[in-house]
Amino acid sequence: MPRLRHHSPMLNRQKAAFVFIFVTVLLDMVSFGVIIPVFPQLILRLQGGDMAGAAAIFGIFGTSSAVMQFFFSPVQGALADRFGRRPVILLSNLGLGLDYIVMAIAPTIPILFIGRLVSGATSASFSISGAYVADVTPPHERAARFGMLGAAFGIGFIVGPAIGGLLGAIDLRAPFWAAAVLSIANFLYGVFILPESLPSDRRSPFRLRAANPVGAVRFLGSRPVLTSLAAAMLFFFLAHDAVPITWVLYTTYRFSFDASAVGVSLAIVGAASLVVNGLLVGCVVKRICEYNALLAGLGFGIVSELLFAFAPTTWLLLGTLPVYSLSGLSNGPIQSIASREVQPNEQGQLQGALTALRSMVTLVTPGIYTGTFALFVGPLAGVGLPGAPYLLAAILMATTTVIVMRSTATLRSPAAARPS
Repeated sequence: MPRLRHHSPMLNRQKAAFVFIFVTVLLDMVSFGVIIPVFPQLILRLQGGDMAGAAAIFGIFGTSSAVMQFFFSPVQGALADRFGRRPVILLSNLGLGLDYIVMAIAPTIPILFIGRLVSGATSASFSISGAYVADVTPPHERAARFGMLGAAFGIGFIVGPAIGGLLGAIDLRAPFWAAAVLSIANFLYGVFILPESLPSDRRSPFRLRAANPVGAVRFLGSRPVLTSLAAAMLFFFLAHDAVPITWVLYTTYRFSFDASAVGVSLAIVGAASLVVNGLLVGCVVKRICEYNALLAGLGFGIVSELLFAFAPTTWLLLGTLPVYSLSGLSNGPIQSIASREVQPNEQGQLQGALTALRSMVTLVTPGIYTGTFALFVGPLAGVGLPGAPYLLAAILMATTTVIVMRSTATLRSPAAARPS
């Protein structure tokens, strides 16, 4: 393919377009984060105060949302390649806004559940934003830009819950109204400001055989490099979920953390992740290349998971958290490498397929990690390894590293295995 000449006006338009999508993702993540502190309490209230029943329903809600994303992410990706990124992102924001309104007024659990199904089916903004970034960013800058999207994600999960906690203290439904306002504002922002990133002459027809999970798997297996990357991402996603799923259980059991200590530890992770995604990814990639940055992030991930599993003191555990955040060096490079393996009119399909892969992992990791933790603090407590979930995560992360290293020749070369 001919190399494009990037003149200053073009670069300025690309930067402006990235700022637009960054704001879109940021607003989306803040609105999502706002409801995190109060969503379980709303379910508990609607359930009549039955804690066991509320916990079961909360789990069902989480699973159903992941299932909807698994089935609909490929559809959204294919639609984004056919009609452009902008309308799909707008539909996502509008769907989330309507869902939050339903949650704010829902009088019963079934109505609340319907709203979550709708939002799960329409929540495409983050994945399609990845395709948007690939559209407006030169290949050599994509790793840094994908890292910045991760920073927006992190900001949302720091600012959002803080806002939600404050509003929830006033009224349990207030955070849902706030989330609805943010999502509708995001929709209006997109309508009036967000430009389209995919020109009409670079779009592809909508193919039903590609707009489903089976088609997504086939797409990821259609090229050798993409297959290796998908396999690496699968194990990386599996490993990544160990901390968010078992951190509260593990730190409470082994180090007697209270809610305040848990909050501080997660704030450390959030702040460090912002620095890594927002600042370090781009600098590291420029200095040592995408492939080496990817391996460095995996290496930090393995070391930190092992330290979590065996840390003898609270201070070593907390000191490991910034090291764990450095595993985020892998996120931008692996997405950037994957984006180079497909044509411009396949970026949406790629992001939809990767989101479906992520949703599939989300369905199984809660059972894997909570089951492993329960086993090693219950029947196998005599082994003395309550950190077994993190040892398992280190093994999965090492598997990711092996897959990446076996694909060294193709991943190192930007021109290798490139679609014609």
